[in-house]
Amino acid sequence: MVVDNISKRYGEKVAIRDVSFRVKKGEIFGLIGPNGAGKTTTLRIIATLIKPTRGRVYINGIDAIKNPIEARKYIGYLPEEAEVYPRLTGYEHFKFYSWLRLGYVDKNVIDLAINLSGLGERIYDRASEYSKGMKRRLLLAIALMTKPDVVILDEPTSGLDVYAAVNVRKTIRSFVKETGITVILSSHNMLEVEYLCDRIAFINKGRIVAIGTPKELLSKYNATNLEEAFINAVGGEEI
Repeated sequence: MVVDNISKRYGEKVAIRDVSFRVKKGEIFGLIGPNGAGKTTTLRIIATLIKPTRGRVYINGIDAIKNPIEARKYIGYLPEEAEVYPRLTGYEHFKFYSWLRLGYVDKNVIDLAINLSGLGERIYDRASEYSKGMKRRLLLAIALMTKPDVVILDEPTSGLDVYAAVNVRKTIRSFVKETGITVILSSHNMLEVEYLCDRIAFINKGRIVAIGTPKELLSKYNATNLEEAFINAVGGEEI
């Protein structure tokens, strides 16, 4: 997957400027920065939900800006603000999204989703009865169940308690290892980022300021943790 020099402007406001990076197959790539840095805008452009002012995104060689409908066949997306359908059971969610993504209900896809969700018999309860952690696991399973080539996760453990967050991280890590899919994620949790990501891009004020593995960034910026590395990378610039 290639992000090539994308920028997005809203009137006089520049949300992101000249953002570029490549993500290899089977890699978990983190996009890290403060609120308003341009993370979600970048992820929404990759997901073909909004168009950049300029630049290109390529998914499996497809120009996702010119051919968004074709590119979406290879993308899974979990927004931070995603919600469930409260009157549907978890199982009914999987049937619906299997039909939506594939045009039919695939038993193997549904079985995989049930396993990924870890909800057990609760999968047959209405989603209105689920905790926030259960809902997030349901939504993550929906994003992963068709094994898309590129999965975009915006704050995948946002608002979850420790146990629910650990389960979500383990699911992401093991699924990528088993399938070789590509994951791009944003998170404010630096421990999560260090555990999950093979490489990380620091973004501030709409620009990429550094890219590397966690170890490379810690070494480059003489830091003991990723928060310190980020602060050093922006060089005292206002965040």
